Amino acid sequence: MTRLFLDTNIVVDLLDRREPFCHDAVRLFTMAYNKKVQIIVSPMTFTTASFLLRKHGTEGVRILLSNLRQLARVATANERTIDDSLASRFNDFEDAMQYYTAVKAKADIIITRNGKDFTQSKIPVMTASEFLASLR
Repeated sequence: MTRLFLDTNIVVDLLDRREPFCHDAVRLFTMAYNKKVQIIVSPMTFTTASFLLRKHGTEGVRILLSNLRQLARVATANERTIDDSLASRFNDFEDAMQYYTAVKAKADIIITRNGKDFTQSKIPVMTASEFLASLR
């Protein structure tokens, strides 16, 4: 089964129904529900998403994140993840943390809308639509 590490922007596309991106995110999560792929997210995705989704209210955010948790495996981040991120050539620390969390989780592909943020990646990086098109 393909292990997809989802960058936070893909998760927020789904949970906040951001047009036009949410449609591809729904397809990814439907595939996970149907056990066609495994979705992996970092623990930081939950904290960042909770901040970005706060307009939905405390209870609304908890429901959204609980639904996410039902379909996504949460990767671990630890001291090594932080040390690798700090020592990396990534311009953005948060992107480095996402990347090294994906590495630790043995992700097959990183799915993001901002591929330029992952130019240092040794893991293939695709948009959701590129990944979905590759299945055809």
